[in-house]
Amino acid sequence: MSRRSDLDALLDGIRENDRASLGRAITLVESNAAGDRLQAQEILTSILPATGKAHRIGISGVPGVGKSTFIESFGLRLVELGHRVAVLAVDPSSSLSKGSILGDKTRMEQLARSDEAFVRPSPTGGSLGGVASKTREAMLVLEAAGYDIVLVETVGVGQSETAVAEMVDFFLVLNLAGAGDELQGIKRGIFELADLIAINKADGGNLQAAELARVEFERALEILRPADESGWKPQVVTSSGLTGEGLDAIWRLIADHHELLSANGFLERRRNRQLLGWMWSLVDEGIRTAVRGHSDVAAIAATLERDVLEGRTTPTAAAERILDTFNA
Repeated sequence: MSRRSDLDALLDGIRENDRASLGRAITLVESNAAGDRLQAQEILTSILPATGKAHRIGISGVPGVGKSTFIESFGLRLVELGHRVAVLAVDPSSSLSKGSILGDKTRMEQLARSDEAFVRPSPTGGSLGGVASKTREAMLVLEAAGYDIVLVETVGVGQSETAVAEMVDFFLVLNLAGAGDELQGIKRGIFELADLIAINKADGGNLQAAELARVEFERALEILRPADESGWKPQVVTSSGLTGEGLDAIWRLIADHHELLSANGFLERRRNRQLLGWMWSLVDEGIRTAVRGHSDVAAIAATLERDVLEGRTTPTAAAERILDTFNA
């Protein structure tokens, strides 16, 4: 089979929601090999007209908050409502092997077995820029396959929340009650990102604590997050991935948010801003790679690093020398 016919067959498989084709396409967009990247861009360019119609929802939360259980229950509920749901679970990676720490461990088994759902763990490779680039591209593949809801789960630590928030329409943050000072569990940066906060594991003996935490977070939001320029005012609810409590209310709020931003033009503006931010972040990444790979820079880099560490020059002066060498 020729390269062109092979590519056409893969595109047909994506449009027909063939799981093997989806897996192969996402593997291509995740690859850093030059040949794979070229083929991946051909695929993405071909499917662009079929993308952009899905609800893009980011879900984050502190470790132990029950993200996987919540997402599986939420995804199954959305399938019951007639939606097709894709999950991109951003997986932490080993700094040594760059492979997924969770490996082949099966997550969200019940949801993954549904014909109307697709679950894909996506190792970060130790790079948040990698998350932003590869996950965005995988999202486009899944939209072209007809998934009308894409859930992106973050690792729940550090700057991964910001990376994911910049590629979705709606950002849901899960938090726990009863973990010490409630407001220490969520930082100012998350307040600024969250479109909705859900106090999860609100079940059994934890119901009262969850409600108290909801009130505390609600008060904090009143101070820190008034309605934004789109007119949306973030809220706080309780939920349980175990019992399903609160899932319908969360979906109604997400739908309300989507309807509001679609009507007033802010959804299109947000996505346009994200697209341009994505483009320039790739330019920045490409320049960084080019500078580090430049032969003349490589010849002086070790000496400059040693001079910085031993106090003979400043990082600023060394950086300027590297850039001057590259530009020359």
